[in-house]
Amino acid sequence: MNKPINIYEAKTHLSKLVDRAAAGEEIVISRAGKPMVRMVPVEKPAATLAPRPLGIARGQIWMAPDFDELPEDIQRAFEGEDI
Repeated sequence: MNKPINIYEAKTHLSKLVDRAAAGEEIVISRAGKPMVRMVPVEKPAATLAPRPLGIARGQIWMAPDFDELPEDIQRAFEGEDI
């Protein structure tokens, strides 16, 4: 572990500190000489889930034949004619 960095210096150099932490370095930020927080890289999630196959719900979903038809009164309301 490196020497703690004071909070003022951390604010001034935050971007560089984030880069260092992302590269694997542990950064400790202190206030008044007392360690307060530790910056470490975020762990990448394990790729344990396999991609879902396409068409998995084929035959289980039904659409009404008039699904795309919009009733005239609703269409007029959208166009501002029936307010």
